Amino acid sequence: MANRIKQGFQEKLIELVVEELLPTKNIPVIVKKGRKYAQVLSSIREVGLIEAPVVASLKKEKGYLLLDGHLRIMALKELGVKRVSCLISTDDETYTYNKYINRLSAIQEHRMIVKALQSGVSEEKLASALNLELRTIRNKRYLLSGICAETVDLLKDKAVPEPVFRILRKMKASRQIAAAMLMNDQNKFTYNFAKALLEATPTHQLVNEDKPSKKNPAILARQARLEEESLALSSDIGSLKEQYGTAMIDMTAIQAYLKRLLGNEAVAKYLRDFNEPIYDKFKEIVELDFLKLKNIG
Repeated sequence: MANRIKQGFQEKLIELVVEELLPTKNIPVIVKKGRKYAQVLSSIREVGLIEAPVVASLKKEKGYLLLDGHLRIMALKELGVKRVSCLISTDDETYTYNKYINRLSAIQEHRMIVKALQSGVSEEKLASALNLELRTIRNKRYLLSGICAETVDLLKDKAVPEPVFRILRKMKASRQIAAAMLMNDQNKFTYNFAKALLEATPTHQLVNEDKPSKKNPAILARQARLEEESLALSSDIGSLKEQYGTAMIDMTAIQAYLKRLLGNEAVAKYLRDFNEPIYDKFKEIVELDFLKLKNIG
């Protein structure tokens, strides 16, 4: 009979006294001056607590350990909230899914803000809840204005700073796609890299073709050449990855054959007696750890 999967949390929330929750880590006082805490505090003040803190029951005495939500509890105390609904963990380890997820990308954040606005939340209330300026909310709302769908798809899960989208917006769609592909290939999503791509962009690939370039033609030519070389390098890397995969399959098959060959004591003895260098090389191949070599590569 298959083993039953143990639930990590109890199904129902339980209301507890905020002051009685025992923290599992010390939060420095200076944290209260940080932006993250200010956002948590503002969000709770405006829309209430969205994500319940996670606690675990003490096994040998009464009370609950606070596993996740220390900033939320700190904010609740500051706001004078006495009781809070908590999620009960069946394990007392400080495991939370928040530690195993990636932070929101700029595009994901944009989509969440748009969805909130479409559901009826005003820009002012959203700015207040997130402790952001109204201008910042509007910039996030219109982040993808002028960005083509293919570029959005290429960058949707990447940590791209918001100013980069202002750079891409100055390019026509085909150039945006090429720039996004180059960013992905080089794993570079910085503002300076995007700016360099913009400066190397031919005038006919810019949205505003009439805008005169302030760059020296020689500099532009050098930047264009560097970009072409970078694209060629990316193509070569892709080709090498394919060749590497094929070579690994071939080497694995060869290794398996040599293992069987040297496993035959008569063959192994013959090689040791009459062709020791070949025997040593075969043995070296048999003992190679291709998995470790792949990880190094």
